[in-house]
Amino acid sequence: MAGPTTDGRVLRGEETRRAVLRRAVAIASVEGLDALSIGRLATDLGLSKSGVFAGFGSKEELQLATVRAARRIFADAVVAPVADALPGLARARALCENWLAYSRARVFPGGCFFYEVTAEFDARPGAVRDALAGCAREWHGTIVEALTDARTAGALCPDTDLGDLAFALIAVLETANSQAVLHEEDVPYERAGRLLLRLLRAEATDPADPALA
Repeated sequence: MAGPTTDGRVLRGEETRRAVLRRAVAIASVEGLDALSIGRLATDLGLSKSGVFAGFGSKEELQLATVRAARRIFADAVVAPVADALPGLARARALCENWLAYSRARVFPGGCFFYEVTAEFDARPGAVRDALAGCAREWHGTIVEALTDARTAGALCPDTDLGDLAFALIAVLETANSQAVLHEEDVPYERAGRLLLRLLRAEATDPADPALA
């Protein structure tokens, strides 16, 4: 049975890891995953390099852990709030609006974490790209699932290509993020909100559906 000293070390190790990952996701959202280093994080947080290294072991593992941490933060900000929402267009719209709010609020200092780092790794085969591709597929799948529920409920036209619609919605979201961060203004978010409604209304069986008001 572990004693108090062992338990204390474990708790300190977990606290250190959480602090490192909080700082890592913030840096990566602005400068990219390649900007991460054990030395920089140790200096930024006033920790020893050995203490940070012990929690990760390599730069790639640090990058992968950062992606996993960002995924959890994203899910909490965007997906979790709609868990109890009724399936249909309202849920699909809420997911999109939550995404805009997540970018707008700078949950990550650089806007959308995944937009920033995916551009960095999309042409670089390896474990980090695989992890990012998995996150992208998961988000696309979440949107498609919400749209599928809407079509099943009769709110979307039977011949709606759900993959295409999800692709278009995500493209609008990501463009809003990019333009808002670049120009430091909210206008792209406002435009995106209007475009999202147009895309959904164009495929809705009833464009005047209250969920799209």
